Amino acid sequence: VQLQACGGGLVQAGGSLRLSCEASGRTFDSYALGWFRQAPGKEREFLAAIRWSGGNTYYARYADSVKGRFTISRDNAKNAVYLQMNSLEPGDTAVYYCAAGRSGLSDYGGNYAYWGQGTQVTVSS
Repeated sequence: VQLQACGGGLVQAGGSLRLSCEASGRTFDSYALGWFRQAPGKEREFLAAIRWSGGNTYYARYADSVKGRFTISRDNAKNAVYLQMNSLEPGDTAVYYCAAGRSGLSDYGGNYAYWGQGTQVTVSS
């Protein structure tokens, strides 16, 4: 099982990036998919999670720090999760990780069994 995150890069403050994460090795329809980040010298931080409840019903949860700026989505057909990031700030600079777990929309990293390798996002002022 592998999660492959991509889409990071260098962007100016106020700009946008879209992170993608594709999974291989199994399907994750029944899993919650989440995004976390970790900045140098800081603990890993939950950003958002999404789960599919059948049909066109999805549930999402966001950290207060990104609510209104970041949007999580998923495409089960592609076994993928995305994070649209708008109005980026220098404080958003970090390595961003996608993850998959079966404990609902948890903000605790320990509840996610599978992790991507991380993609660097750098926001310049």
